[in-house]
Amino acid sequence: MEISELYELFLHHPQITTDSRNCPAGSLFFALKGANFDGNQFAEKALSIGADYAIIDNPKYALGERTIVVKDVLKALQNLAQRHRKTVGIPVIGITGTNGKTTTKELLASVLTSKFNLLYTEGNLNNQIGVPLTLLRLTHEHEMAVIEMGASHPGDIKELVEIAQPNYGIITNVGHAHLEGFGSFENVVKTKRELYDYIRSTKGTVFINKEDSFLLSIAQGIEQVTYGISEDEDIFASGHLVESNSPFLIFNWKQQGKVHTVETRLIGSYNLNNVLAAVAVGRYFKIPAERISRAITSYEPSNNRSQLKQTAHNSLIIDAYNANPDSMKAALSNFSDLRVSPKVVILGDMKELGTETIELHQEVCNEIKDAKFDKVFLCGENFTQTGKDFSTYSTTDALIDALKQHPLKGYHILIKGSRSMALEKVIEFL
Repeated sequence: MEISELYELFLHHPQITTDSRNCPAGSLFFALKGANFDGNQFAEKALSIGADYAIIDNPKYALGERTIVVKDVLKALQNLAQRHRKTVGIPVIGITGTNGKTTTKELLASVLTSKFNLLYTEGNLNNQIGVPLTLLRLTHEHEMAVIEMGASHPGDIKELVEIAQPNYGIITNVGHAHLEGFGSFENVVKTKRELYDYIRSTKGTVFINKEDSFLLSIAQGIEQVTYGISEDEDIFASGHLVESNSPFLIFNWKQQGKVHTVETRLIGSYNLNNVLAAVAVGRYFKIPAERISRAITSYEPSNNRSQLKQTAHNSLIIDAYNANPDSMKAALSNFSDLRVSPKVVILGDMKELGTETIELHQEVCNEIKDAKFDKVFLCGENFTQTGKDFSTYSTTDALIDALKQHPLKGYHILIKGSRSMALEKVIEFL
């Protein structure tokens, strides 16, 4: 079936599903393949419980007119999303980066929804499947979209920008993450800059941190809207931290000489650039300053991202959604600077770092040693090798057993690790 025909079918059946267990009446089921499953095998089930049509790429599973055979189901889904994005034609902001892209996306959404009917990426649906599924939720009522784009291999961003066709772009930063998939830091850089390359080729605009000399160097030749901590009057959004005993980020930002103070619900000074990006975007799209500040103040982080939780015994900073060397060091530095006592850090292994795994874990251990926290608990095989000066545990369950035997009470505790370490399991024992 040609993409034009598939698009006509989609217009009559705009609900898309890739889960054969969840097929609303009248939906289109796309039979995607995974490492351990073949969606083609579930086409019959999808049709039986509600889907009107199943898009498959193995003729063996064809079941008459209600199954549509294509060459590649994933490619068909992506081409359909690309066609739909082009047809709807609203402004799209594409966002990527090593750290902070999801938080920045959520902040942008909070600000932009105060004025526009906005579609934005839910959760972390930011890959080759998630981006098309998000775009296929676009309707003609939407006025704008914010699309998050993740990458773990060379060329990932190039593929995603060609589907989403962003008019505007934000790279939050470029750091050491997914090195196993990328092969080198140079490949990380090359892949992230693919967003800028697309924006440059289409004469779009980027929102960029004026203090990030590296991003400025790869954004040459693109129209720029800047933000940062500089007090220069010519930049689009300037701001700085407000010293406080609060663990939350409090910052001032300036517009035409008027200072606005914003008390966020975000932990960590490293979030300043994320909130300033949201301010810059809000100003660019002519949202009143008070409304921008109110939207950022009301944003509440979730899903174990920089969350503050008070238990019966301790005060927790939970940042257990993900971790890489740069975000780990930023979290440790921020926690070290907090004027609270006593302090405990509970860290889990950082994954997908390839040949540099041990070296990068050792760097984090060196940072911990310099910070002189009151107690340190390290979890995972990599930290077990590098954290000889601290209490180490090969698994999260082993750490939990130790916490059961020797409970912590009266501490301020930072919890951070890669998602696969599931460090959120320790929360109920703190």
